[in-house]
Amino acid sequence: MAASLRLGRQGILFGLRLSHFNQSLLSTQPRQEHVRLFFQSPWTLGVSPLKVQMPALSPTMEEGNIVKWLKKEGEAVSAGDGLCEIETDKAVVTMESNDDGILAKILMEEGSRNVRLGTPIALMVEEGQDWKEVEIPPPDAAAVTPVTQAVAAPVVPSAAPFSPPLPKPVISGVLRLSPAARHILDTHGIDAKLATPTGPRGLITKEDALNLLKMSPAPKATPAPSAPAPPRPVRTPAATPPPPGSRPNIPPLSVPGKPESLGTFTEIPASNVRRVIAQRLTQSKTTIPHAYASIDCDMAAVMQLRKDLAKEQIKVSVNDFIIKAAAVTLKEMPEVNMTWSGDGPCALDSIHISIAVATDKGLITPIIRDAANKGVQEIAANAKALAQKARDGKLLPEEYQGGSFSISNLGMFGISGFSAVINPPQACILAVGTSRAELRLCEDDQTLRTQQLMTVTLSSDGRLVDDELASRFLDKFRTNLEQPQCMIIA
Repeated sequence: MAASLRLGRQGILFGLRLSHFNQSLLSTQPRQEHVRLFFQSPWTLGVSPLKVQMPALSPTMEEGNIVKWLKKEGEAVSAGDGLCEIETDKAVVTMESNDDGILAKILMEEGSRNVRLGTPIALMVEEGQDWKEVEIPPPDAAAVTPVTQAVAAPVVPSAAPFSPPLPKPVISGVLRLSPAARHILDTHGIDAKLATPTGPRGLITKEDALNLLKMSPAPKATPAPSAPAPPRPVRTPAATPPPPGSRPNIPPLSVPGKPESLGTFTEIPASNVRRVIAQRLTQSKTTIPHAYASIDCDMAAVMQLRKDLAKEQIKVSVNDFIIKAAAVTLKEMPEVNMTWSGDGPCALDSIHISIAVATDKGLITPIIRDAANKGVQEIAANAKALAQKARDGKLLPEEYQGGSFSISNLGMFGISGFSAVINPPQACILAVGTSRAELRLCEDDQTLRTQQLMTVTLSSDGRLVDDELASRFLDKFRTNLEQPQCMIIA
């Protein structure tokens, strides 16, 4: 019964479209043109889709990875619903739908990497339309042209021995391989684009890889001395092999896919976060004149205050006091709270402290906003929540963009002191080491006392913060940190 109703509905719709086509024949255009437009119409080819493209989820994002689809094909979607999780250059962000409809076709499966901005990743249809009859658009001509030219470029000389021709590459939006097929093609150095996929949704299976391997020409081997070859002139005496035990002049070449040969390596694909970190570090060290200054801070008062607060069930870390001291010092010295733009220095009207958090994918700096106006307990709660979101890859763009000063603390790893790289366009970053007990002479009564010292190093942009200003900043920072009762009132 349902099939009969569906066929009747389709017959009515086709009759309405045919009547529209007959009315169009009465116009002044030639009949052939109407016939061509009729058969190219989406009414006859399928349901016209709504393209879902890869969005820009961060200002520096150029491409993204599809981590997980939250909707399935044929599932209804409302505006604001999460479609999929996309790994940007900073974190994993949920992409929300802008329209109501039905998810008809997923073009980029889970695990698709390096998807450029604007690339269609899915198709949607309007509510009430048959999502199974969605029209799949052809791949863009811009993506097809480079592949075709790359295959047509090599020219085989006429004197070369005959080898069976390779199949023409299959052009598709996404190249999908099974693990076994990928291993076979990578081992023998065969381009996967030459394979003809027979698996579901264009998947290149193990059988496809083996068929391509049979049709591919055998790798070039060392020719056997079956026929006399013309003598070759010896270029230099250095061409003779070195004596045993001597060090070769040229290091062995690295050959991928051959684990037993010398100089092998394994390529590790870089994540978007790693690529952005590499770009920003290179930009920082090549465009910013770094200057460094270090100072030792006595942490005895901070340690005692932490113990007193712990008795009141208030748990704060040493890093929370460091964040508070840096924010208070920036408020007292606004000439350090600067950034460098293309036109010159820019004074900031807010104090947002970026804290470096190490994750599995790299270093990221979530921001504690208005840190100078927050107490140490509130800073501790914000820092703990942001660090956990950073490790889970759930940071929002506003939670890691727009900082004015950075702090990197490696004291928990036992590092006594180090120098950090400035996070552009900021002017400074404070590197914090571990605290240590040292025996020092007290100038008041000339007695030896044990002090709990911690070394901090300020990396500053020499264009904005000169050596004298950096020294005054560190001295003021030490004063605030060694007198925590005064600075935690804010």
